[in-house]
Amino acid sequence: MTVEWCADNVASDSAGAVVTFSGVVRDHDDGRGVTRLSYTAHPSAGEVIRRVADAVAAKHPGARLAIAHRTGDLGIGDIALACAVAAAHRGVAFAACAELVDEVKAQVPIWKEQYFTDGSTEWVGAIG
Repeated sequence: MTVEWCADNVASDSAGAVVTFSGVVRDHDDGRGVTRLSYTAHPSAGEVIRRVADAVAAKHPGARLAIAHRTGDLGIGDIALACAVAAAHRGVAFAACAELVDEVKAQVPIWKEQYFTDGSTEWVGAIG
């Protein structure tokens, strides 16, 4: 899964803009050192991602979207979330890409466990 794969899947001759996003594992969170992350997904996560993408596409007619979210263990610098949006104009592509990322983070049942340099762990994103 790469942002290039996402961009290739939305490319078209009518697109004047392709906006991409890579969510990358960083080495810190809230002032604490992070060594790695582990993502766990509910079995419905793929379907929820499709519904979110369809809803975002419906709000931005003509936009083409591709998105992928990894699960399992990821190291610092690994891509966890990749997406691309192609549209005739950059404003639509930027808006749709930002909305897609925000809605996936808000709605999709994927949780991450952070592993800190002090040996502790913390779950993030558990939906109640």
